[in-house]
Amino acid sequence: MVKRICCILIICISFVVSGQENKKYYDLDINNFYGTILEHNPDISHLITGHPSGIIMSLNKKTFGNKEWQRLYNAPDYGVSFIYQDLDNEFLGDNIGLYAHYNFYFLNRSLMLRIGQGVAYTTNPYDEDENFRNVAYGSHFLSSTFALLNFKKENIVGGLGLNAGIGVIHYSNANFKAPNKSTNTFLFNVGVNYLIDSDLPEYIEKEKGLARGSEAIGFGAIVRSGINESDVVGSGQYPFLTIGVFADKRLNKKSAIQLGAELFFSRALERFIDFRATGNFNDGTTGDEDAKRIGVFLGHELRINKLSVLTQLGYYAYYPYDFEGDVYNRIGLQYYFTKNIFSAVTVRSHAAKAEAVEFSLGYRL
Repeated sequence: MVKRICCILIICISFVVSGQENKKYYDLDINNFYGTILEHNPDISHLITGHPSGIIMSLNKKTFGNKEWQRLYNAPDYGVSFIYQDLDNEFLGDNIGLYAHYNFYFLNRSLMLRIGQGVAYTTNPYDEDENFRNVAYGSHFLSSTFALLNFKKENIVGGLGLNAGIGVIHYSNANFKAPNKSTNTFLFNVGVNYLIDSDLPEYIEKEKGLARGSEAIGFGAIVRSGINESDVVGSGQYPFLTIGVFADKRLNKKSAIQLGAELFFSRALERFIDFRATGNFNDGTTGDEDAKRIGVFLGHELRINKLSVLTQLGYYAYYPYDFEGDVYNRIGLQYYFTKNIFSAVTVRSHAAKAEAVEFSLGYRL
């Protein structure tokens, strides 16, 4: 199956590259990696029995600073990556992922930071009868993030170059379905890169003061929704709804800060309260507790063209039932369709414990 997917990926890459009418520049890289699963939670200690290994295949579209956002970030690459990982554990199986990524360059373009976000498929998720030991993955499909920090040398000979470094691959379904203890693989990688056209144009340097450009305070509203499950396995997946308002201040062409408030409705939390009330846990839960929460948050938005990296830290000002703690964090991606309308995909967590994947639609005045 993996060989077939690799062949299909190579064919798709060849079609994309050959089908360009305008002059565009691409490079391919293939990395082999070897690593270990980090024990971020003692509940997954029995799943750390070997050393995961696999391959990372990437197609990168190069930029040269022709557009303002490219010069702001030192002409990054962007593209797609395919990852196959053997987790070297009979209960975890293999993971196959497809990602969108950016490459950012430092130290005269010899140091590359790649950040990718995508979806992965795991071959052997939790099953109460056949695979109850896999508490890391509760479903076949997972949200996945990876990062590589590599030394990269291009065009050493005939368009071929080398890259090597370290990285992390994270897999989680963000409590879309329990259990969801997740895994983080720390890895070492080494590989080759190939410039499809080695006759590259010159990079355009960023002019002084390019990032300047603050704006007045803006206001907006956002609606977030999705489906999640409490940590009680088999308790059921239920929809949730979050309604929020915010004010933001764009400090420059890269960064903005945010202040907002939001109201949370969660059917999974209602179900969890009922479970605790009727399960003789003697924790004081009566079943009459309010499952709604009100949070206030402070956030930062890093703009990369029409895409933003969103990070927020929040506190539940109204918190009638103790569930995972009264401090929460949110991280994800936001995309602007127009100057005013945007969507987002984010993960809301309590420290490292995810509660939900949120799909959002918002409007900024």
